[in-house]
Amino acid sequence: MPADSAGRPVPAGRGGAADLEAAIAAVARGDQAAFTVVYDRTAAAVLGTVRRVLRDPAQSEEVMQEVLLEVWRTAARFDPAAGSASAWIMTLAHRRAVDRVRSEQRANERELRAATSSIAYDEVTDTVEARLEHERVRRCLAALTELQRESVTLAYYRGYSYPEVAQLLGVAVGTVKTRMRDGLIRLRDCLGVE
Repeated sequence: MPADSAGRPVPAGRGGAADLEAAIAAVARGDQAAFTVVYDRTAAAVLGTVRRVLRDPAQSEEVMQEVLLEVWRTAARFDPAAGSASAWIMTLAHRRAVDRVRSEQRANERELRAATSSIAYDEVTDTVEARLEHERVRRCLAALTELQRESVTLAYYRGYSYPEVAQLLGVAVGTVKTRMRDGLIRLRDCLGVE
C-alpha cells in the first residue's frame, strides 16, 4: 500500500496532492485510467462545492459532471505553480456553479419581462383609426339638415350652451333643443351607435 509523506499508509486512489497533480498530468496526455483516479478523488468534493452554491441536487449533479468533463478537456491548462490540483478543480466547480446560478437568474428575468411586457403601442394604427373615425363623423354631419348641423356644430365643436346657440341663431331655446335632439338621433343612426 502506498504511503503519504509522514509514512502513513494511503489507500490506492487516495494519495496526496502530488498524486492528484500527477494524475491530472496523465489526464492531459489522454490517460483514461488517470481520469478515473481524478474522478474518484474529486467527485464528492466537487459535488459538495457545487451543491452549496446551487442547492438543487439534480442541477448540482449535472454541474459536477460538467466540471469533471471540463477537467478532462482542459487538464493541460493546469499549472502546478499557480496552485494545487484540488484548488484548481474546486475553482472550476465554484465558477461553473455560479455561472449556472447567473444563467438561471437571467432566464427567469427574461421570462418575467416577457410575461409582463405590454404590447407595443402602435401609433400608426391609432392615427389611421382616428382619421377613419373623423371621416365617418364628417360624412354623418354632412347628412344632417343645415339647421341641425349648425346647431350641433355650435354646441359640440364650439362649446356654446343651448341658450347661447339660440341667441346666435336668433331662435327660441326650445327650437335649438329640438334641432339638437333630431340631429343627434340622425348622427347616432348614421354612426351605428347603440
